[in-house]
Amino acid sequence: MTLPGGTRVKIWLVLLVVFLLGGVTGSALTGLLRSRASNGRSESREQRFEKMRQDLRLNDQQTSAVRAILDETRNEYRALRTELRPRFEEPRVKARAKIRALLNADQQQKFDVMSAQQDAQHNQEEKSRH
Repeated sequence: MTLPGGTRVKIWLVLLVVFLLGGVTGSALTGLLRSRASNGRSESREQRFEKMRQDLRLNDQQTSAVRAILDETRNEYRALRTELRPRFEEPRVKARAKIRALLNADQQQKFDVMSAQQDAQHNQEEKSRH
């Protein structure tokens, strides 16, 4: 049984859209899990620091110095993320535009909502890191 050319194209487009939506959903769920994991990150960071302080038996001066070094390093990572963020943004925006071009008007609206939700989640994760 052979399918007309238009039907075959529609089937491939549906499969592509399903695949892309699965990828977006997977990314959103990964972001959610990372967000939940990062919410406890400051506690675990402090717990790790406290364990190191106790295991190494740091005195007050050493404790202050090590904490300052770790804070400085964390600030360097933040600055690096801020510097590199635009480079990661460009390919994501291009990919969204390409995907959006494949979709019909109804799908575009849904995709826009999904993208906005993903962006909001990403922005919330960024705020929780700072």
